[in-house]
Amino acid sequence: MPIKSANMQGPPHSAASEVRFPANQTAILAIIMVSYVMIVLDISIVITGLPKIQAELGFSSEGLSWVSNAYTLVFGGFLLLGARAGDILGRRRMFIVGLSIFMVSSLMIGMAGTASWLVGARAVQGLGSAILAPSTLALLQTNFPAGPQRTRAISFYASAAGISASIGLVLGGVLADWLSWRVGFFINVPIGLGLIIAALRHIEETAQHPGTFDIAGAITSTLGMSALVFGIVDSVAAEGAPLRPAVAVLAGIILLSIFVFLEARAKQPIMPLRLFASRERSGAYAVRMLFLGANVGFFFFSTQYMQGVLGYSPAQAGLAFLPAMIVNFIAALAAPRVIARFGSRIVLFGSMLSGLLGMLLLGQVSVGTTYLSGLAVPMLLIGLGQGGALGPLTSAGIANVSASDAGAASGLVNVAHQLGSSLGLGLQIAASAIGARALTGRLLLTHRIGNAMLCAAAMLVVGLLIAFFTARRPDTDVTIAA
Repeated sequence: MPIKSANMQGPPHSAASEVRFPANQTAILAIIMVSYVMIVLDISIVITGLPKIQAELGFSSEGLSWVSNAYTLVFGGFLLLGARAGDILGRRRMFIVGLSIFMVSSLMIGMAGTASWLVGARAVQGLGSAILAPSTLALLQTNFPAGPQRTRAISFYASAAGISASIGLVLGGVLADWLSWRVGFFINVPIGLGLIIAALRHIEETAQHPGTFDIAGAITSTLGMSALVFGIVDSVAAEGAPLRPAVAVLAGIILLSIFVFLEARAKQPIMPLRLFASRERSGAYAVRMLFLGANVGFFFFSTQYMQGVLGYSPAQAGLAFLPAMIVNFIAALAAPRVIARFGSRIVLFGSMLSGLLGMLLLGQVSVGTTYLSGLAVPMLLIGLGQGGALGPLTSAGIANVSASDAGAASGLVNVAHQLGSSLGLGLQIAASAIGARALTGRLLLTHRIGNAMLCAAAMLVVGLLIAFFTARRPDTDVTIAA
């Protein structure tokens, strides 16, 4: 799917893999990557702390998913509006606004005293990320010209997502066990302040363009996805009242249909439907949703299995993800050279197959499974898949996009990432409850992760099928547009 740019057609030691950035570009890339890492860290840093959050604030098993979903749904729902705001008001300005909201909400999360307070603050934090995230990728596009420099910068950017997700799992577990899960949010404040100062110093403001904000589109898309995910998750808790989740799912479908209708007629839509005119880009968005949806369930359920079945502490559970993190890191760094040699299509397929095999193996765990016998190998395979797939998917999602649509395209990449995570987790939570009514304790947790991983595997199979029919063949690879 992924598009292999012209500069990536040579052997492994091509210009794409040897390019160096001038000092100011290095500083800009560092600012962009640290801010993006902070966003992704906050998605994963809570996961290894979930059992302690549940015990401290009184979440139900199904309600616990909203610690993640409240963030990712608002994040994904308002991403396109955030991207549009950057085009109209200036990307550096919106970068700073988003970072400020993110910092304040992080402080509020760290101070949360009830479940509703935490979920509400996570939703506000998602709004900050929705403004911040598209600004990071759009600033990357405007500060790095098409060719070897942009290809290399995108590779670093994409690798930051997978690597920081794994680091967040380890860091979240260590903090929850040794200090408090709240510390992971408090540290965003000094880091954010440093990033704002660095942005004012090193990043020039982009040109502002006249335009309007598609508020109706942002609201209908956010409410539609929220209703859809709520209905899926609620189907677990509402076995005796199936009408409620069915109504929520129907409302979600209607709202999303209204969103598409509005976007087709809006003068300045937050999601220009012309971005889907490219088969490769459309496929990249769909596969990214499925891929991220499958992987977020791996993190969510694995940490509960390790702490609830294997008896690990949060720190031990976090450290148990190290094999996946290390392999993820190596695969992400090697991806540009491997793509240069074999093409992005092969790298994507190989990475997704690796993740699929890992999910299938993880779905076979039992109460008697040990870490070395049942978890280590699947984690290595899943980490390899994560490190290799995100780079090609990111490149494909913004390939051949005009400068005027750069913000919207980068927003869509992140929308697919965040909404895919919420929808995928919702589906896996629903799947995890199938046949679990009579189970309790460790047997219940084992049953839940088995079902969830098989659901994740099914999502990856669908993603592979979509990639097969939409991926650009190596002999038709094109250069990423300026």
